Amino acid sequence: MGRGVVFALSIGLGLPMAATDLGGLLDRRVAEALVVLWCWGVFLHDHATSDRRRRIEMWTVIAFATPMELFFSEVWRIYEYQHGLMPLFVPPGHWFLFDLGRRCTTHALPAAWSWSPLLLLPFVVWGVVSGTGTMEAVLLIALCAFVRWGPDPRLYATMTWLALMMELWGTWLGNWSWAPVVPWIGATAWNPPLLVGSFYALGDVLVGLSVRRTLGQD
Repeated sequence: MGRGVVFALSIGLGLPMAATDLGGLLDRRVAEALVVLWCWGVFLHDHATSDRRRRIEMWTVIAFATPMELFFSEVWRIYEYQHGLMPLFVPPGHWFLFDLGRRCTTHALPAAWSWSPLLLLPFVVWGVVSGTGTMEAVLLIALCAFVRWGPDPRLYATMTWLALMMELWGTWLGNWSWAPVVPWIGATAWNPPLLVGSFYALGDVLVGLSVRRTLGQD
């Protein structure tokens, strides 16, 4: 079984298991512990069988994603997890999603794909006009900036759609929920914001720059 399939299964199985506690057959703590062991087991197996660049990428994703998650959920509180503090399967889950996005982007995608998130523009306009999702406009502007000036626009577009699917799935299961009013700035937000992929684009930029710097590349 290819790594991409294993990573997809890790994401697809991890969230519903944590949310449903295996259909109520196991205690929540036991179910979540199994998910944590599964995700970190896959992560560490990948680490042990990867080359130096990939290992650096893996830990760089963890190094950026984990404090960002804690800041967004525990300090800024723009969303919160169902059972309190960030579950321990989330950090490797970020790597799985990043790697899945990168693998999808390796296919021959046309340059126009980079602007595919603009298909969500009607929803952004509706959110602003109705006043129910004004944060969408901020996220769209940020994402367009990454696509226009970032080093890997096709990846940012791919991550937009993957992140949207993950957010829709995770919030539907009740694993986490977004605040209807964003603290500090007062913007309104949907649960989930459709353009949350802009956060992932920021993470991808930071990871790419850090890895190139670590390897001594321009």
